[in-house]
Amino acid sequence: MTKIVVLKFGGSSVANLERLQDVARLVIRKRDDGFRVVVVVSARAKMTDSLIADARFFGPEPAPREMDMLLTSGERISAALLAIALHSSGAEAVSLTGSQAGIITDDDHTNARIIEIRPARVLQALSEGKIVVVSGFQGVSFRKEITTLGRGGSDITAVALASALEADACEIYSDVDGVFAADPAVVREPARIPELSYQEMQEMAESGAKVLNPRSVEFAKLKRTIIHAKSTFVPDGEGTIIKDLEGRIKPRVVGIASEEKVLVVDCWETGQPGIPAAVTDFLAAANVKVKQMAFHWTADRGMLGNFIIPEKENYHVESVIPKMEQRFHGQLAVARHLGAVSLIGAGINDRYDFLQESLALLAGNSIEVFSFHTSSFRISLVIKREELNRAVSLLYERFLREGESRLSE
Repeated sequence: MTKIVVLKFGGSSVANLERLQDVARLVIRKRDDGFRVVVVVSARAKMTDSLIADARFFGPEPAPREMDMLLTSGERISAALLAIALHSSGAEAVSLTGSQAGIITDDDHTNARIIEIRPARVLQALSEGKIVVVSGFQGVSFRKEITTLGRGGSDITAVALASALEADACEIYSDVDGVFAADPAVVREPARIPELSYQEMQEMAESGAKVLNPRSVEFAKLKRTIIHAKSTFVPDGEGTIIKDLEGRIKPRVVGIASEEKVLVVDCWETGQPGIPAAVTDFLAAANVKVKQMAFHWTADRGMLGNFIIPEKENYHVESVIPKMEQRFHGQLAVARHLGAVSLIGAGINDRYDFLQESLALLAGNSIEVFSFHTSSFRISLVIKREELNRAVSLLYERFLREGESRLSE
């Protein structure tokens, strides 16, 4: 049977009609190479931000359900226009919304999770020889409510569909040729990473790298779906392969990522037990996504809570924070001036060297570290936002520009 390939195109790839025409040509070439092709598209560049701004004209807290109804229109426009472009080029194509493609989610408006894929309509169209163009970023709940998957959710749509269809590969197209070891806008000529493990890619994305949505990698891991991150504008580029590499790579630093727009919330129990739990409940009720939380007990202030909140994934957070500060007055502090820089790599915490040298490097360059957090694949350092770019450059030069990590030798 002819192999299936899923192609995903981001907002810059479909930003205008000329680029949509270029995408149509690329899709047809893939079909002519002998593949059955499913295409997932994002909204055109800046469209989602523009729609959010329109909604906020009427108030700072638009209803989440109506936001989902509004924001899904951007991807539907891209899908329909690409299908029209394909038709005009002589290719049979059909555009489908997320719900028509069988993307079933929970009921968490603006940040839903896929719980099932029912791709019967996709498979039927493929069997008829059609190219299937799916609106990314969206699905439908069991209650028949339109939902969205969070910022960058078109990646999730693409990889989830590729996994459900047992596709040969999932190719993610953007304006850069793969995943780089640091942001090219910050670091001079950073290296392209040829291969990444699923966990490394997930940590890179969680830490601010913009090539892939971190939740998309979860679906790839389930069925070992190979992801190929490529550039729409560099047809012959090698890109980056994301696949199962666990157990085959030594401890290393593979990339440096940063996230500027985070809020750090600290709370404590002094004179009022249960505050961290109450803050957790407050954030959950306000539908605020928390990136990381930590709790520990102290003798003088009782239980302390720490929450790291990504601003970009919480479009309404600026209206929530003042209410939280009022509700927990005297028991809570919000830092709006901090960001996080992260070192990513398999086995990065097998020894203390990476953490010790990172802290020493930043201290030696007068960059204060307010806290740090580690996992098996990541070291994140919380610093002032205005120091992020300098920290990224320093860490890149130390751990990557100078050659392969000493721990990989």
